[in-house]
Amino acid sequence: MTVRRLVAGIILLLTIGSSFPRAVNEALPTRRDSLKFAVIGDNGSGDRPEYEVGQQLAAARNTFPFELVIMLGDNVYGRQNPQDFVTKFEQPYAQLLQQGVLFRATLGNHDSQNNRFYPGFHMNGERYYAYTARNVRFFVLDSNQMDTQQVAWFDDALKQSADSADWKICYFHHPLYSDGGRHGSEVELRVILEPLLVKYGVNVVFSGHDHIYERIKPQKGITYFVNGSSGELRKGDVRPSAFTAAYYDQDQAFTLVEIAGDDMFFEARSRTGQLVDSGTIHRATGRREAP
Repeated sequence: MTVRRLVAGIILLLTIGSSFPRAVNEALPTRRDSLKFAVIGDNGSGDRPEYEVGQQLAAARNTFPFELVIMLGDNVYGRQNPQDFVTKFEQPYAQLLQQGVLFRATLGNHDSQNNRFYPGFHMNGERYYAYTARNVRFFVLDSNQMDTQQVAWFDDALKQSADSADWKICYFHHPLYSDGGRHGSEVELRVILEPLLVKYGVNVVFSGHDHIYERIKPQKGITYFVNGSSGELRKGDVRPSAFTAAYYDQDQAFTLVEIAGDDMFFEARSRTGQLVDSGTIHRATGRREAP
């Protein structure tokens, strides 16, 4: 092999490397007193890949005993009769449900608004809600209908938790930042929500909608994830930009998260169990002011 061909090959690997599974030495610490949860989005296809992601989640729980799964919307595609909740939710995640793992959902654009009453999603009939797990306050929004009432509720909920939660994590369906070619960033929604996220020190935001996995470089102190490929996949859809920290659009994916003290550890894995991204987010103290 000539030097020129060798250099060309190295350049090619550097160019495409971020879209394929890579070896990462850092592992989830699996501490006894930490909060452990999984993230899935756009999962409710009822097709084989969804079931295989469910199997990977069950296998991961053998060594990473998470008690919570957050669902980022489009939890049930297509027909949404009672039997569809069996084949598109209860069966794919049967082992986790039998073990008592709690699923908490937000609604996507393919979900019926009535799905908030389905007991398995633990939405208690609410379009938007908040809950606490260990030292984390979760805020769940309905990005399908971001009306003034919901924005006022979100502002007040964030204000009330300003001094009561170490971590603030928000999740909803439509991403404020995304390099997905099909949908991309929801800029109008960003204009509404980002000032509140910054003002009250939200640390991390999870969304779906684009059928890819992507991690965005921190924006105004906030790390954004797109986890929209746990069932549906739009292969090769990422258009990397200056915002892109890491991405994977070659197969279905899910994320495992552990929060221990001021650190959040994460691993994104593919449908076949390959590690596609990982890292640590350190919680900065002090309130950030909105621009």
